[in-house]
Amino acid sequence: MLQHSPGAYNSTMTSTTYTSRVFPLETMDVPGGTETVLRGGRHLFPLLPQAFAGVRRIGVIGWGPQGRAQALNLRDSLAGTDIRVTVGLRPGSRSAADARAHGFTEEDGTLGDWLAVAADSDLVVLLIADAALAAHHQEIFALLKPGAAIGLSHGFLLGHLRETGGDFPPGHPVIAVCPKGMGDSVRRLYQQGAEINGAGINSSFAVHADPDGRAADLALGWSVALGSPYTFRTTLESEYLSDIVGERAILLGAVHGIVESRYGRCRLAGADEVTAYERSCENVTGPIARTISQAGIGAVREGLDAVGREVFDRAYTATYGPAREIVAEIYDEVADGTELRSVILAERRLGARPMSGIGGSAMWSVGDRVRARRAERELPVDPFTAGVFVATMMAQVDEFAERGHPWSEIVNESVIEAVDSLLPYMHARDVAHMVDNCSRTARLGARRWGPRFQAAYEQIAYPAAELPADEALLSAFTTHPVHEALAAAAKLRPSVDISVA
Repeated sequence: MLQHSPGAYNSTMTSTTYTSRVFPLETMDVPGGTETVLRGGRHLFPLLPQAFAGVRRIGVIGWGPQGRAQALNLRDSLAGTDIRVTVGLRPGSRSAADARAHGFTEEDGTLGDWLAVAADSDLVVLLIADAALAAHHQEIFALLKPGAAIGLSHGFLLGHLRETGGDFPPGHPVIAVCPKGMGDSVRRLYQQGAEINGAGINSSFAVHADPDGRAADLALGWSVALGSPYTFRTTLESEYLSDIVGERAILLGAVHGIVESRYGRCRLAGADEVTAYERSCENVTGPIARTISQAGIGAVREGLDAVGREVFDRAYTATYGPAREIVAEIYDEVADGTELRSVILAERRLGARPMSGIGGSAMWSVGDRVRARRAERELPVDPFTAGVFVATMMAQVDEFAERGHPWSEIVNESVIEAVDSLLPYMHARDVAHMVDNCSRTARLGARRWGPRFQAAYEQIAYPAAELPADEALLSAFTTHPVHEALAAAAKLRPSVDISVA
């Protein structure tokens, strides 16, 4: 097994200091220093015309979950200004009816052909699927207005361009604003922000090209308009790496591996179906996620009694090494382009054919019964499941830290996005539903790596959990700097439970 140090924290990949001519910035204390952040809120909306100086039309290309959410949030935030938000869709798109239902229409010029919208926009936000963007970006680049800004919410295109020897067109600002949550949560928490100022989904931003010096404020304005409670700086490369790795690990793939393996283990130990589901899936998406969201990662262990803590400790120290090894492997395959190529190849092979679901195992038939009895009692944290989940989360935290990611990115991609965005949706519906309804890129990754995590838990971690806990690993966990970083980030976001109705 590969050996990894849980105490090597580089966090030097991205400079986190930036300035703004429009917005008031703050510094956030993180382990080893500070990071510059922008605290969002609706009180900043009057500054948006200044941030979007020179932009009269924003073209949102695509109407998937992110496209819908971002188009609606931008339109609502910019209401009363002379900045128009227009949705661009491919001819015959099945999404056109839904866009019209949300108030984007051909008659008022806010809905049109995707290439025509891109050609007429000052900021072109590219939110079509990754494989489609890889196939069609050259068409879009060729018809951009001089100086039009290219906007991304994901670094996948950068990876594709590097793989194919391409580049972004010169003379155009290239920026990214990347919400740390799925599109539905970007919209729902924005709407909750009408009642509680600052409610929203955190975002990272990146400036990849800045020919006229306005790119940073343009990106910050975009993030504020989406309702981000706070915005932190990254690079397009760093965002791509952390995002793709995260969705294959603790955000989706590893979660699926954890709950499938725990359910099977509980059933083998004699638990009935409902109890096994409650100790596996229901525990991760319910009390474990809520505890981390409300009080931090360390609070999961601290809230257990002495017996439960001993079980947690054995599960944690048995799981950390195998989980870290897989996270490192995922990171390497994302960094060298292997994972990107697999997505492109799968898209070419599968085309428009539907992808088979992963919710066919026996456990998923139990979910409705478990959700129906939630009102009957308060489910306690299962110590063993908690140890496995927290160890996997910490394995990703440590891998990102060792690779040099800044703390804001680490805690958002490894913790906040999980417990404040994705896991609440999994709690409402179930993990398999989430995996089967996420983006194609994320779905392919979760289907590939989830079984790898499941096998590692069943074959390596769970047998090792019969042994005494590793005190050195426990000490590294309890004194870990991520606790400080997460506490600092939590101060910048109001306490709002996401609506998942």
